[in-house]
Amino acid sequence: MEVEKAESPTTRKKKPGGAKITACILAVEFCDRLATAGFQANMITYLTKYLNLPLVKASNIITIFSGTAHFTPVAGALVADSFAGRFWTILSGSLVYFLGMITITIFVFIPAFRPPPCPTQTDCKEASNFQLGILYVALFLQCIGSGGIRPCVVSFGADQLDMSKAKVEARKWNLFNWYYMSLGLASLIAITVLVYVQDNVAWSWGLGIPTIALVLSIIVFVLVSPLYVKLRPQGSPFTRLAQVIVAAFRKRNVAAPSDPSQLYENTELDAAISLNGRLQHTNHFRWLDRAATVTEADIDGLNRPKAWRLSTVHRVEELKSVIRILPIWGAAILVFASYANQHSFAVLQGRTMDRHLFGSFSIPAASLTIFGIAGLFSGVFLYERIFVPCVRRFTHNPTGITHLQRIGIGLALNMMVSIIAALVEIKRKQVAAAHDLLDKPNAVIPITIFWLSPQFFIHGLGEVFLHVGLMEFIYDQCPESMKTTAIALYSLALSLGDYLGTSIVAFVHNHSSTEAWLPKGNLNKGKLENYYWLVTGIQAVNLIYYVLCAWRYTYKPLALHST
Repeated sequence: MEVEKAESPTTRKKKPGGAKITACILAVEFCDRLATAGFQANMITYLTKYLNLPLVKASNIITIFSGTAHFTPVAGALVADSFAGRFWTILSGSLVYFLGMITITIFVFIPAFRPPPCPTQTDCKEASNFQLGILYVALFLQCIGSGGIRPCVVSFGADQLDMSKAKVEARKWNLFNWYYMSLGLASLIAITVLVYVQDNVAWSWGLGIPTIALVLSIIVFVLVSPLYVKLRPQGSPFTRLAQVIVAAFRKRNVAAPSDPSQLYENTELDAAISLNGRLQHTNHFRWLDRAATVTEADIDGLNRPKAWRLSTVHRVEELKSVIRILPIWGAAILVFASYANQHSFAVLQGRTMDRHLFGSFSIPAASLTIFGIAGLFSGVFLYERIFVPCVRRFTHNPTGITHLQRIGIGLALNMMVSIIAALVEIKRKQVAAAHDLLDKPNAVIPITIFWLSPQFFIHGLGEVFLHVGLMEFIYDQCPESMKTTAIALYSLALSLGDYLGTSIVAFVHNHSSTEAWLPKGNLNKGKLENYYWLVTGIQAVNLIYYVLCAWRYTYKPLALHST
């Protein structure tokens, strides 16, 4: 049963925008990631060396901070989609993030905000609750700011593309690749220039530089604002999802019609949330069809129905689309949890290894991430220029492989990273034992730090498949009106992965044998390789679960508006 509209909402009013404008939007996220990566990459060093915190406590602070920074985008997406819009949400988030950067820069600059130095790294006085409180305030402000920036940047950038132009769909998917490339470039600068400045000049300069860059990006973002395409928010998508659930529950005793054409549709009512096409009925979760079932009590108000009693097929299918995504999304949470702490542990491993590159120059352990960035850059280039064109000949898919296949490859690569990490840790301790260095935590083990580079490179390669693929999948399969929320769901998966990863580390630390896998001080006396084997097993089970979910997944059907 359908209520027709005189005109089809196939086009929107032509406004400014374009790829060049999108670049200005990405600049804000670039500076956000520059600041985050510049501090987070070397944060384990600051917490353990300058604040004298134990390994497990420092690692958990990092993952909780990362998890919160990935959780706040959910709130930011709700604000943007409900009333504020993407432009104002990005701008507000940038200003709050700037306050956080100012606070953290002052924190590392003033000596009173850290305990006395402890060169021996034994029986050291830890940072006080007051000192840690200042740190937590700064990190919390950064998390709030990221919540306004991260969920809106990609969707706001996509808004600038005219979807009526030829081949724009392909450019939209390229946007995700280049978005992730820009994040990789920011991380590259952070882990080379900024980490070097932190280790060899001053932490205040290492954090002050990205603060200045953030200010400049905010200025450019505001100056270019008259050229942006700014779509009006259409209300909270979660309210519409709740309306479907309530309507279906209220009609739980009503039988849904066997003929889907008898379900309620209203093109005028759905016009603002279906600019690119209406979702078609599917046979999944048929009990939700009751929300679109017209009863005698609904007959008199079909043109303007009560939203909490009668929903359109399009709105019912919005909820079904979200439900279908959740199992795939859940698989991502487990893999994110598995490697949530691997970077921090690798940095600590690197600090015990030979870091000399040439002459007296030695690279900071945190700069190992450069190999991950190299893997990311190489992966994007090879994926776009070689992999997709070759595979497209066999699959006849414009993107080469499906989003689900891309995610699956990423899951397999990340499991390989954990295996390599375990083998490298075994090798590192064998060399330490051979030179009688197991009881000397500050000694340099005669094994080059570049043994750690393969795991970082493969991890970066895996991000091209897993992270970009997951972002594309969620963005594509989420309802049109939930594009900002879709990016927030991606961030939420990272957040829950960080929190779950923290729980795994805490569990391992509390329940490992008398020889702790994750020791408080001397990493050489631990069993870090056992932790890596544990997360490898988790990822193996998760990969099997993912394959089963992907095999049964059904892509959402979309009916394009006739032109």
